[in-house]
Amino acid sequence: MENNFNNQEEIVDFFLRKNILLSPNFIDKIINNKNKEEISNLILKNTNENEFLFLNSDSYKILNDENKKETNWVEFERLKVLSEKERNDSLYKKFVDTFIENKNIKIQEKHDFSDIKIIFSYKEESKKRDIQDFVSLFNARYKSIEGILKNRQEFQNLMSINRIKNKKEKDTISLIGMVIEKNYTKNSNLLLTLEDQTGSVNVLINKNKPDIYNAAKDIVLDEVIGIIGVSGQNIVFTNNLIFPDIPLNKELKKAPYEGYAICLSDIHYGSNNFLEQDFNKFIEWINQKTGNEKQRNIAKNVKYIFIIGDLVDGVGIYPGQETELVVKDIYEQYKGCAEFLKKIPENIKIIICPGNHDAMRIAEPQPVLYKDFAKPIWDLPNTILVSNPSVVNIGATNDFPGFDVLLYHGYSFDYYMANVESIRNNGGYDRADLMMKFLLQKRHLAPTHTSTLYIPDVKIDPLVINKVPDFFLTGHIHKTSVANYKNVTMICGSCWQSKTSFQEKVGHHPEPSRVPIINLQTRDVKILKFGN
Repeated sequence: MENNFNNQEEIVDFFLRKNILLSPNFIDKIINNKNKEEISNLILKNTNENEFLFLNSDSYKILNDENKKETNWVEFERLKVLSEKERNDSLYKKFVDTFIENKNIKIQEKHDFSDIKIIFSYKEESKKRDIQDFVSLFNARYKSIEGILKNRQEFQNLMSINRIKNKKEKDTISLIGMVIEKNYTKNSNLLLTLEDQTGSVNVLINKNKPDIYNAAKDIVLDEVIGIIGVSGQNIVFTNNLIFPDIPLNKELKKAPYEGYAICLSDIHYGSNNFLEQDFNKFIEWINQKTGNEKQRNIAKNVKYIFIIGDLVDGVGIYPGQETELVVKDIYEQYKGCAEFLKKIPENIKIIICPGNHDAMRIAEPQPVLYKDFAKPIWDLPNTILVSNPSVVNIGATNDFPGFDVLLYHGYSFDYYMANVESIRNNGGYDRADLMMKFLLQKRHLAPTHTSTLYIPDVKIDPLVINKVPDFFLTGHIHKTSVANYKNVTMICGSCWQSKTSFQEKVGHHPEPSRVPIINLQTRDVKILKFGN
């Protein structure tokens, strides 16, 4: 009789030990059938989310407590996981009793996310901002990047700007400063004004030093750089220009197991240009229903999907957008997008950050998707929501530290595509790799004050790239790109929207329905095409 239950408490207990909760209605269905195997078969055939709940061992839910009789359940995450001993005490009995008695329990599946660690996801304090907050932000930025530059051996004799002004002419000096002005002299030399917390100084970069001069052309306002040179009268003549950049000794990590990660972006559900047929092809493939044997094996071993913003097309993003929407309600847009994402196998973890079309502020850092608008996305059992930008670690094991992944949608890209000569003249929007390399060199996602809208934080600058990532994932420009820079794999996602009227006007050339697939074991990246 070991395979049978004697009463409904044993049924609840049996499934609870397997991290499954049953609804009272479902218990009523099976109470007359006490055979465990037959009940298991019944569960396998039943996909109604209101019938049972899979529980992560770190994330139990406890039902109504005495202080919250108006709600159906409260979070149990702050309490310890129930041990065998605790299951016999009054708390466990109350848990079972409440579960059996409550006829309106809310059911939601939970998954094990122990292989994903959120290293940084911005959480802000709601407060009024003033001018001093911007000053504090720039001070925080300066200190962060100064700390990166100070690790360079070239700055052994670093001095502050106020001390430089007292140096004799032709003395060798080194300094770190924020660029507050950039001009060209009548002789076409480049003249910068640098500032630190002690003062400002002019720095000249001579056109007769082409390596330094050409690199300096791409300097933008408000970035923090290092200068090695000689002192003059109220000026520094540059011999070497140093950016914070990525260190040369960055390790190229590879996973000790077979596994894949996918980069998606810019789904734009709700737009009349949303490529539903192409996205359905992707869904069919990720469910191993299409593709050759090798492609199906890849789909079988996909562990992570990153979605880098713009899940929906939004409402009121630009003038006249309503004429290009087939779903005009933002709630329905997220609901429709969630229906597609729900078709992705639940064993695949989906990490999502917002973009400028999502229903939230455009100012960066953007917090996680607002739950009141995007609740259907929040309710997906296999999703983790993070801010834009954010850093997550994936795939760590006891013997492997995992991969650090930097997510940034890319709203600042438009500014630098237009204002940085080397990017503008070498492909612009067709060269996301140049854009991403540029930001890694600056160690900042939007160094110039006007390059993106942002919220000033008085303690940190959340757009500084403090941690060197293994992967830098982005989107926004609707054209996929894969490149490597100093062992950082840079991937720009594609899109699932055909060319819009706006893109037509400004000369953008999107390449939709491409999916970059990362082999975590080899670090190779392949691109599958699901459209023409």
